[in-house]
Amino acid sequence: MVEKRFEGVFQVSGKVATKSFAPGTRVYGERTEKVGKDEYRLWDPYRSKLSAAILKGLREMPIAGGSNVLYLGAASGTTASHVSDIVGEKGLVYCVEFAPRSMRDLLGVCEVRKNMLPVMADARRPEDYAKYIKGKVDVIYEDVADPSQAGILLANARAFLKKGGWAMFAIKSQSIDVAEQPKKTYEKVIAELEGSFEILERMDLQPFDKDHLFLLAKFK
Repeated sequence: MVEKRFEGVFQVSGKVATKSFAPGTRVYGERTEKVGKDEYRLWDPYRSKLSAAILKGLREMPIAGGSNVLYLGAASGTTASHVSDIVGEKGLVYCVEFAPRSMRDLLGVCEVRKNMLPVMADARRPEDYAKYIKGKVDVIYEDVADPSQAGILLANARAFLKKGGWAMFAIKSQSIDVAEQPKKTYEKVIAELEGSFEILERMDLQPFDKDHLFLLAKFK
């Protein structure tokens, strides 16, 4: 039984899933299910903050078929591969990653997913990879462990995000200030963003991720 949750996001056997852009391949050992001629990849919320956010009640999904997405902190490609499934052949996912080991894994994913472009760079320095970003993007997705998470989002939005474009942002409180209460950290980050973004949704990702707040925001 396949039920649609958002464009490109489905419920398959009671689990969140995406229809595979590269049937016959797996990225992180995820389960797959065939329904007719289509192959669906079950999307593990303990491995992906976006899947967790969907299960926690995300009301709007700005990533859709044909979207151009700037993914900051793509790591080995777990969530980025599901974003690849959603945007399809007419979309593109720019995958920015700094760690060499993660980039090696990511390159293998991108080899079979031609709508994913690997960019080895520091997300704190958007000027270093501006030459790879063609035009403005529709969505920035950020999952970066860094004390300046909000500043990273703002710098990349000013450089690459369309006016009225979207940000999907996982705030990692322990990466910002391990000594402060997570709620205080979240409020400081939101206050930093509010001049440039309208915060539309926020959700705590427990039990899937501890001390993480997921934001959906629109660029002013």
